[in-house]
Amino acid sequence: MHVYEIETDRLRLRQWRDSDLPVFAMMNADAETMRYFPSTFTVEQSNSMAKRCRELIEMRGWGFWAAEEKTTETFVGFIGLHVPSLEFPCSPCVEIGWRLVKTAWGKGLATEGATAVLSFAFEKLALTEVVSFTALTNNRSERVMKRLGMQRDEFTFENPSIPLGHPLREHVLYRAFPR
Repeated sequence: MHVYEIETDRLRLRQWRDSDLPVFAMMNADAETMRYFPSTFTVEQSNSMAKRCRELIEMRGWGFWAAEEKTTETFVGFIGLHVPSLEFPCSPCVEIGWRLVKTAWGKGLATEGATAVLSFAFEKLALTEVVSFTALTNNRSERVMKRLGMQRDEFTFENPSIPLGHPLREHVLYRAFPR
């Protein structure tokens, strides 16, 4: 299987490396970064997620790619596509997602990388729709979805991966279509 990479002006979205794991674990252990998830990740959980991302990229050629700043070759998180295994109102679907280290926030990197990922999804994979979702209170991610030109569904939904009664269970859903 051919493993795709995506480059933008400032980012390289590539296959995961073992050297990414310590930074990824620190990012996933940070309470502010993980604010819109039920909990932070242990090192083992973080490494397991990175390993799964790597395996899915090897299998499909695409996925949640490791994101690095090109000039410094510094790992800054992930941006990419994923096929959720849980049942969502939009299932079956391909989701676009991102998670970046705090030092990369506020620089437009998520929008830059996700814009290139949407182009890849529609041009290379010929997808007819890409979705994104987040907790109702996650305004930062929702702003990225809006900057990407995604359209918000009228209704919210309960994310089945989050426990009943948890304040983050209610999610917004955005959709992107080829232009």
